[in-house]
Amino acid sequence: MIHQLSVVDKRAKIGKNVVIEPFTSVAADVEIGEGSWIGSNVTIMDGARIGKNCKIFPGTVISAIPQDLKFDGEETKVIIGDETTLRECVTVNRGTKALGYTKIGSGCLIMATSHIAHDCILGNNVIIANGCGIAGHVEIGDYTVMGGLSAIQQFGKIGKHAMISGGSLIRKDIPPYIKVGREPISYAGINSVGLRRRGYSSEKIFEIQKIYRAIFQMKLNVSQAVSYIEKEMLPTLERDEILTFIQKSPRGIVKGYGTSKE
Repeated sequence: MIHQLSVVDKRAKIGKNVVIEPFTSVAADVEIGEGSWIGSNVTIMDGARIGKNCKIFPGTVISAIPQDLKFDGEETKVIIGDETTLRECVTVNRGTKALGYTKIGSGCLIMATSHIAHDCILGNNVIIANGCGIAGHVEIGDYTVMGGLSAIQQFGKIGKHAMISGGSLIRKDIPPYIKVGREPISYAGINSVGLRRRGYSSEKIFEIQKIYRAIFQMKLNVSQAVSYIEKEMLPTLERDEILTFIQKSPRGIVKGYGTSKE
């Protein structure tokens, strides 16, 4: 299943039923899970750990050294979960000693020409559209959708189930369950369509809307809104997740529409 015109180091660990197309290079310290398909002209460098049933399209480069001047040759990894697809010319850099790895979860789709830098962590079922730039140390939660040609500043944090408009420049953290867009990046409502697709009830979506109404529409600052939510709304998994995200955001979260100031 390995084409004779590919160069695969004998020390690489290749699972059953893996297909490797011509003109692809696989280094020694690489593991590829069973059932994965590796297209032509792919470069997989030392430190790559690719899961089962993944699809890696032509021109992709996985586990190149970080584009970080502090990198000193340390042994680090790129970890890619099962059933994840990387389309044409995606680049995924391996980690630095800061974290030790770059990780993409299972069931993700990373579309053509996007870049994922060192020490990033992407959750499961994340969709990154074409031409996105994700700087180092970024964290992206499960089921996030990132529109094409968007860019995330280093150390940025994106909560799960977020929906990011195409062409966005993301300099602030984005809490879970919301949509963001415009320039500067601003809150644009709840990702209700995505939440319904994931099985959230109307009651739960209304609860999340009520929380964000306090944060973005009651003319309170963030600290005041957090205090109000803690006092006036019963604890739930979603409420506590939103509050914890905000409290652990040293950069601060995006603003409401018409109030953004970068």
